[in-house]
Amino acid sequence: MRIKFLFNLLVLLLIGLGVYLGLFFRDVQKLYWYIAEGGVVLILIYLWVFYRKIVKPLRTIGNGMELLREQDFSSRLSPVGQYEADHIVNIFNRMMDQLKNERLRMREQNYFLDLLIQASPMGVVILTLNEEVSQMNPMAVKMLGIPLSEACGRKMDQVDSRLAAELARIPYEQTEVVRLNDANVYKCTHSYFIDCGFKHPFYLIERMTDEVMRAEKKAYEKVIRMIAHEVNNSTAGITSTLDTVGQALSAEDGMEDLCEVMRVCVERCYSMSRFITRFADVVKIPEPTLVPLSLNEMAATCKRFMEGMCADAGITLRLECDEQVGEVKMDASLFEQALVNIIKNAAESISASGKGKGEIWVRTFAPASVEVVDNGVGISREVESKLFTPFFSTKPNGQGIGLVFIREVLSKHGCTFSLRTYEDGLTRFRIAFK
Repeated sequence: MRIKFLFNLLVLLLIGLGVYLGLFFRDVQKLYWYIAEGGVVLILIYLWVFYRKIVKPLRTIGNGMELLREQDFSSRLSPVGQYEADHIVNIFNRMMDQLKNERLRMREQNYFLDLLIQASPMGVVILTLNEEVSQMNPMAVKMLGIPLSEACGRKMDQVDSRLAAELARIPYEQTEVVRLNDANVYKCTHSYFIDCGFKHPFYLIERMTDEVMRAEKKAYEKVIRMIAHEVNNSTAGITSTLDTVGQALSAEDGMEDLCEVMRVCVERCYSMSRFITRFADVVKIPEPTLVPLSLNEMAATCKRFMEGMCADAGITLRLECDEQVGEVKMDASLFEQALVNIIKNAAESISASGKGKGEIWVRTFAPASVEVVDNGVGISREVESKLFTPFFSTKPNGQGIGLVFIREVLSKHGCTFSLRTYEDGLTRFRIAFK
């Protein structure tokens, strides 16, 4: 029951007591009647003063509780003129000041963190308690290659992205380096933060492609230079000696077989020198001279150049151009060589598959993309992660520099690219100009 009701009940009891005493002492001495009635009146006056001293501070404290319930931290309580109550009011006002400052600080901090996350060069993917995507910053959207609307509400293994599939396999509180089929390398962390006492999982994605490529290039440049230097110096001396000996023996009778052996040895030395030179060419790729050129015309040129080789292998080479594709900035010689190598790899994949009818499609798309599609043997998931790695090749006699050369050329053009076999069984090498 409320204090006001209890106080009114007590007042009614005192009034009733006063009436009873008045009736009781009516026939007795008047002095007793005055004393009894005066005592009741004094008690009523005291209760009224006591009520004012107690109820007003309680009402003030109740108003403060309402402010807390409504989270109105800007209002303050006024002193009531009572020491104990005013002490509580001062404590309450200080608490409200602290809550207001803390809320302001948290808002500023949250705003700063939001800005930091949105502008971060690292991808940030925040999940719900059910491991479903709830938020992604712009860099994560770019890395995953899928808008937030298509990823929101889905688990990572349900998101249509190669990187998302790799993220879904990372254990809790672990960091792994992921290499994709587009030559991109990411450092991915699966962790959590505490919110309202619950663990909210999230992913941090750091792009390490440039650093890894620089480290790889620096390493294989050094190795190639050392090998090329030693091999070329050695073969130069050997071929010179063999030429001299061969010329001397050619003047003698019955030395034809030995001269033939000498000639084969010389050819083998030259072949070894050319082999090493191919590695050195990857290191010596010049900086591209970018000029506006028609992407459709470039695709048509490469198609005409490779038609003969594909026809000899029983492969049909088709060209599909989008008329909306305009000019892009490229180095004609470098990009043509890269695109020819891609078509050549597709033809070799079809030949390795042993299919009776092989087909290759060279397609362009607006605004500025080109892809080479083949129905060859395909690329497994295990091989995908090793593509574009120096010296890695699936061919029995491959040197592992073809895709590295293509990677370097496309990177110098600022292109994004990917190579993978899709569920329809077709392998697509996609290139998009920025």
